[in-house]
Amino acid sequence: MLNQRSDKVELLRIAEAVAMEKSIDKEIILSSMESAIQKAAKTKFGTENDIRAKIDRESGDISLHKVLTIVETPENFNTEISLENAQKKEKKDDIKMGDEIYELLPPVDFGRIAAQTARQVITQSVRAAERERQYNDFIDKKGEILSGIVKRLEYGNVIIDLNRSEAIIRKEEQIPREILKTGDRIKAYCYDVIRENKGQQIFLSRAHTKFMEKLFFQEVPEIYDSIIEIKSSARDPGSRAKLCVSSKDSSIDPVGACVGMRGSRVQSVVNELSGEKIDIVHWSEDVASLVVSALAPAEIQKVVIDDQNKRIEVILTEENLSKAIGRRGQNVRLASKLINFEIDILTEKEESDKRQSEFTNKTEIFVRSLEVDETLGQLLVAEGFSSIEEIDQSSLEDILKIEGIDENTAKELKERTKEYLVKEKEDIQKKLKDLGVSDDLINQKGLTPGMLLTLGAKKIKTLNDFAELSSDELVGGYDEKKGVRFKIDGYLEEFALTKNEADELIINARNIAFK
Repeated sequence: MLNQRSDKVELLRIAEAVAMEKSIDKEIILSSMESAIQKAAKTKFGTENDIRAKIDRESGDISLHKVLTIVETPENFNTEISLENAQKKEKKDDIKMGDEIYELLPPVDFGRIAAQTARQVITQSVRAAERERQYNDFIDKKGEILSGIVKRLEYGNVIIDLNRSEAIIRKEEQIPREILKTGDRIKAYCYDVIRENKGQQIFLSRAHTKFMEKLFFQEVPEIYDSIIEIKSSARDPGSRAKLCVSSKDSSIDPVGACVGMRGSRVQSVVNELSGEKIDIVHWSEDVASLVVSALAPAEIQKVVIDDQNKRIEVILTEENLSKAIGRRGQNVRLASKLINFEIDILTEKEESDKRQSEFTNKTEIFVRSLEVDETLGQLLVAEGFSSIEEIDQSSLEDILKIEGIDENTAKELKERTKEYLVKEKEDIQKKLKDLGVSDDLINQKGLTPGMLLTLGAKKIKTLNDFAELSSDELVGGYDEKKGVRFKIDGYLEEFALTKNEADELIINARNIAFK
């Protein structure tokens, strides 16, 4: 019985024990008990009443009151009272409208149902307080490495005991082929801490790129002391990774410092990452030097950089091709992420054939479209003109600077360019209509008339059709199967789109088509 002295003392002891066990404020426990008693009391005195419970923090005494608000004209006599009746009850003249009066209720013996209800309220309140405590404890640890013990496995996810708190490593955040067992002590990177009513709040990862970086932070004092800086990193978890580092002190070799004496430092990280091979690359402001280092051990012959489109062409010998690409394209893919450039790898023959093909194609376009002879067409391409639009946008003076072109030829070239572009626009509109290309695709930002014609010919006629494509289908590329390298043609490959531009086009289309 709650109104007995022993029960009162026991109530305070329980609150204190639960608070210590769950590492939460004792006041939260007592407040939840008061809420539970109020809820149980309402089953005795009526749910329509406003009942308040109070536990004395010193003695454990429990008092129950019915609360009435003073109003001018009471409508609900369970919760309201007139000023006149309130003055009679309280025997006071200084009370006023809006005040509350408290009627003491007799102590009650809570039945089994009421007690069970109270227990549920207390449990829910304690859980909510515990989650809030967990959130506050760990929000500042986001972005750090945490250590814990594998508590259990649930549907491929791993639950980690962090001492009075639990975290989760989802299946996709685990290192592939790594086997974790109950009782294992592991480290993981805390990439998120969020408030959740149900489920885990602390999210860990062993596959995150930052996990590798933080391990080097722990193993290499020069990184901890900010003498060496990690510029970028890329991972294929459990297989291979690349780390790009630079030193603020010219006397310190950043790669050597990260490797350590006889490879001790890097080996500690490799062991933690289940044998993941790590290439450490020396950072350089010169992108060409950086890409050469990033693609090691392949030996590079030539690097062609397109800063505007964040794209690099790497030319090498046939013997170095497989080294640069790596197994299933892993080496070039990681290098691309590391330096934030798209990397196209070509052999010397492929590069020569590509340049010759581009030169021939551009010449043919000028000869056919502007009705000029082949010599003039080649001259325009050699001077850097790659499209009829570029000629149209150039001034007469710019064209006259080309050796071998006089004023009459330059004027005629400009006139033919304008005539061609007007006619081309009319022809394109008719062709798009004949192909059945929809207006929503025609009006999609970023797609040129030439791209639209190419897409229409490939049966991609609506915005939905386009939104369902992948960037690889647009730009093409190279792949390798059973040691044989082959080319994948992209729908818009001739327009020299970068993968990032293709991704942006597709994402914009999906945002409109599938909203």
